[in-house]
Amino acid sequence: MLFKTIENQVEKLDINLISLERQGVLKPLIHLIQSKVDDGKTIRLNFICTHNSRRSHLSQVWAQTMAHYFDIKNVFCYSGGTEATALFPVVAKTLANTGFEIEIIAQGDNPIYAIKYSENEHPILGYSKKFDSNFNPNSNFAAVLTCSSADKECPYIPNAEVRIPMTFEDPKAFDNTPQQAEKYNERSLQIATELKYVFSKIKL
Repeated sequence: MLFKTIENQVEKLDINLISLERQGVLKPLIHLIQSKVDDGKTIRLNFICTHNSRRSHLSQVWAQTMAHYFDIKNVFCYSGGTEATALFPVVAKTLANTGFEIEIIAQGDNPIYAIKYSENEHPILGYSKKFDSNFNPNSNFAAVLTCSSADKECPYIPNAEVRIPMTFEDPKAFDNTPQQAEKYNERSLQIATELKYVFSKIKL
């Protein structure tokens, strides 16, 4: 089971607010996951953004959370960038405010965060890395592009089975402004809502 605070948040997310246009964007990811479920195959999703610092991490965390919420087995979510930087601390804070338990398990310029969404599930390790890092799968995975620059810069992701653009606006635009916390939370909840929609469509 999810932590209660996260579960309450997930239940409040209204997938009916997703526009038809966005539903169309999400359709290829639904199709990919459904086909894997139907064939009894492992589902590996690598969410890719330029710096692997914001949107790709939010997508990785929420996708893993939604797979657990809808009891869809053998889903493994990853994230990466076209370059490695660091997970932006406001992302971790935003997730913590939503109910995730977060611990920094390695300090430095690129800290490693353990992100827990459930008491008994393995935590997600959040840190910035290139999409082809040894930590990520190198075959039998879907590359899900979460920002338009990564979409343009990565016309080819080696060894990816499929490449799925699923782009989001960058909350970085609001860094160091009075709206920063609000906008990061807004983007996190948008990503959560859309991934709830995706996993809610999977027939077991």
